[in-house]
Amino acid sequence: MNRDSQLSGSADRSDTRPILIVPYMWIGDFVRNHTVVRVLKERWPNRPVDLLTTSLCAPLVDYMPGVRAGIVWDLPRSRLAVGRQFGLAKLLRERNYGTALVLPRTWKAAIAPALAGIPERVGFVGEFRFGLLNRWRWGEKKLPRFIDKNAALAQPYGAPLPPEWPVPQLRVPAEDIVRWRQANGLSAGAAVALAPGSVGVSKRWTYYPEAARLLVERGLEVWVVGGPAEKGLAQEIVAAGGPDVRDLTGTDLRNGVLAMAAAGVSISNDSGLMHIAAALGTPTMGIFGPTSPYLWAPLNGLAATVVQDKSVLSCQPCQSTICKMNDHRCMRDIAASEVVGIAQRVLREAGARVTT
Repeated sequence: MNRDSQLSGSADRSDTRPILIVPYMWIGDFVRNHTVVRVLKERWPNRPVDLLTTSLCAPLVDYMPGVRAGIVWDLPRSRLAVGRQFGLAKLLRERNYGTALVLPRTWKAAIAPALAGIPERVGFVGEFRFGLLNRWRWGEKKLPRFIDKNAALAQPYGAPLPPEWPVPQLRVPAEDIVRWRQANGLSAGAAVALAPGSVGVSKRWTYYPEAARLLVERGLEVWVVGGPAEKGLAQEIVAAGGPDVRDLTGTDLRNGVLAMAAAGVSISNDSGLMHIAAALGTPTMGIFGPTSPYLWAPLNGLAATVVQDKSVLSCQPCQSTICKMNDHRCMRDIAASEVVGIAQRVLREAGARVTT
């Protein structure tokens, strides 16, 4: 059978079989997977939902409402790793999943659910995954956005896309934020979190050091948030901004989640931390150059979408990871003073909402 049976019918509230989501494992995409969780929970409130996750993304699961558990299993990106696939299949078989939603379109992503014998394995045909999936979906290329492709798999077969998807949510207890501030010696005041990293250098706005200096001059505390790859950038930003700029980069993504939850506003490239901040409800400024906000901005909405508007560039958006023309003007022409001015406005508006 290559069409949905159970998934094509109306919600059966007596069904309690757990569901496994095999998601994309980039941080931003992993956050957006929570929309898929919410669609599933609306359809089947009594079916537990688990997420397969890497060690990197595992901390996010703890803050996702509606997720029962994260199944931590690291598979190498560059090779099949047959032994690891069989080991994962054994673990999945023991958990008695009734349905697996395989979001990536790769052949490799569907192997373990098939080996585990999960009765319903739903996904787009992708890399000719006949035999690995048994509830095929077609028409992936006709769906406009990444989230449409993923969340559609949680709907009945052939259902039209809704006007709006439920937005991703991350919820951090207030007491966790207080403890985190104390552990890092941070004040209770509003701070601006800067996320200067991204996958692909073309998405990186280059004026974070100058922005940090201007923010400090305006009396604001600044935090630099990111992973080990951003350590060098953080050091440059701290050097430009002085002692009121804190380097909070590190190896634990949980630290980044807590920093974004505690911040008064975040300023980010098109990156995973942008999606984290938006899902937390932190006022978030996204700086876009080579990528399209329509396709890649968070569903949650941004406090400000910052794009260069001084000239029309024929190459924008190029979706390329490396700038090959126009000398990166889509990002270079966004001035630090402009971004800092927007950040001050966002902070004022956020403070007004709190006090009214």
